Amino acid sequence: MVWMAYQLRVRRLQRQYNMRVEERVEERTRIARELHHTLLQTVQGFMLRLQAVNEMMPPGAVKNELEQTLEIGDRAIAAGRKTVQDLRSAFTTSDLVEAARAVGDELASRDAAAFRVVVEGPVRDLNPIVRDEVYSIAREALRNGFTHACAAHIDAEITFDERVVRLRIRDDGEGIAPDVTEQGRAGHYGLAGMQKRARRIGAKLAILSGAGTGTEIDLSVAGSIAYATPEERSVPVLGVPKIGGVSL
Repeated sequence: MVWMAYQLRVRRLQRQYNMRVEERVEERTRIARELHHTLLQTVQGFMLRLQAVNEMMPPGAVKNELEQTLEIGDRAIAAGRKTVQDLRSAFTTSDLVEAARAVGDELASRDAAAFRVVVEGPVRDLNPIVRDEVYSIAREALRNGFTHACAAHIDAEITFDERVVRLRIRDDGEGIAPDVTEQGRAGHYGLAGMQKRARRIGAKLAILSGAGTGTEIDLSVAGSIAYATPEERSVPVLGVPKIGGVSL
């Protein structure tokens, strides 16, 4: 009777966890939709009106100030569109390999570093929360590589093993100074954000770099966490208590 009661409680907690995963997907989709259809379109209309006013103004200090304001607005709209894209893209595919390849292809340009994705082991579906966080870390690492590394080659290596899922982003660029690796760039939170995402899913993240030596982002997630499904196990999300191995 004790065992049956325990099983019933575990199943109830598993159903609650599954519902939370679905709610998280729906919430991100809703936020992306509202950002696109309300906030971004409203700001875009506002910018068009300012542009019309700017064209009617004579040259001078006021016009110069307005033009600088318009540039700030353009950057804000671009950042908003990027946020919408990130919110949507994390759930457009369950295939981490294709998602990473799509990010690299998006960032690559004619003069950018040569990019390739290497896969070891049979591709397996990941727990949705793990997939989301690993994808976000990969995206940030690739963005840093293409934007700051001045590299000739950037590789994304994804390993699917029974015991671990491993992501390695490597480049042969200028590298990162030790103080930046530890503290991050002033005004930038990419490295700190990757560390935070790794901690949320109980993963290990190492940033190996030095000035002139290239950079390697090495992320590993235990297979017992990465491959779990809501019906089997839960992800140890930071700050969520656990009973019987199931997050509350």
